Amino acid sequence: MTDKLICTEIKTACGRVIGHITLNKPNALNALDLDMAVAMQAALDKWRTDEQVLFVVLSGSGNKAFCAGGDIVSMYRAMQENKGAVPDFVEAFFTTEYRLDYTIHRYPKPVLVWGDGIIMGGGTGLLAGASHRILTTSTRLAMPEITIGLYPDVGASYFLPRAPGFSGLFLGLTGAAVNATDGVYIGLGDYVFESASIDSVISELASLNWQPVTVTEQLSSYCETQQLNSMQRPMGKLATHRSLIDSQLIRCKDAAQAVHAIAALSAEDDWLQSAQRNLAKGSPITMHLVWEQYQRGAELTLEQCFAMELTMSCRCAESGEFAEGVRALLIDKDNQPAWRYKAVSDVPDAVVARHFDSLWQSHPLANLGEVS
Repeated sequence: MTDKLICTEIKTACGRVIGHITLNKPNALNALDLDMAVAMQAALDKWRTDEQVLFVVLSGSGNKAFCAGGDIVSMYRAMQENKGAVPDFVEAFFTTEYRLDYTIHRYPKPVLVWGDGIIMGGGTGLLAGASHRILTTSTRLAMPEITIGLYPDVGASYFLPRAPGFSGLFLGLTGAAVNATDGVYIGLGDYVFESASIDSVISELASLNWQPVTVTEQLSSYCETQQLNSMQRPMGKLATHRSLIDSQLIRCKDAAQAVHAIAALSAEDDWLQSAQRNLAKGSPITMHLVWEQYQRGAELTLEQCFAMELTMSCRCAESGEFAEGVRALLIDKDNQPAWRYKAVSDVPDAVVARHFDSLWQSHPLANLGEVS
């Protein structure tokens, strides 16, 4: 176990326990690293068959973030040492992360995520598969990989195409941040609470008289009685702008058309304008990857999406685009990435296709469906 991940068993009024996992890197906004992912997988595996454990709660320490992505700085260092190749560390990180995300999707016990504060990238992967996803009035949810030359992964190939209308494609291309109301709208949240300390929530849950055969129903009932009503929730952006977004993207046949359509939106508010700016300065390769994952993912199972994403992520590490994006944003912090291509229309089809070309004869996630 690592002190970056705190696993505790909290005794309840009925004598059984709640498994509580806390991501404990508040100064790094609880970004998920490889050690944390391994430790979380071990805890979930242990609690899976432990009859004393009623359900699992995931939360982040501090008051700023649940989890603001993954350990991309360590991946950058590995990519710098292995230019033009797929570093073993990068392959291990993504393989471990996607198995963990999938475990949460298929976990036999309820998993409650306290999604308070910032949730980005890898944090979205931990959130997406939980059975009870609580967002709060301070939630800021985003998949901003367009800015670092990656793409929305952690199962986004599955959940973005299944969001209402073209809102998933829009979010993937722009990396726009949304609030809790939007998170529920796109299917990444179930309930909206006031922002508060997870300790008070845990205390309330521990005081309840749980009945093992009805844990899921009892947990749902608790969340429903505590959530904010529609008038108390923050005003969402996606539902308001969906007709405008859909009217432009529905006619697009490729990534270039989609990018130009978003750029041409008549943006009268700051949120839309910010989304357009994000897209304009993003990686042209990522623009194609988002388009492709959105089209392909709509027809794939969850298992197939994770397998596809592992291939894509490793290829991004190989190409140099991902490393350049991280350099510009987090290493040199000049915010001037030298993308391989200047415009979305300049990216060759063969470059895009290579990102979907498997590196392995035996895929590391080939047996993902065996996780129950």
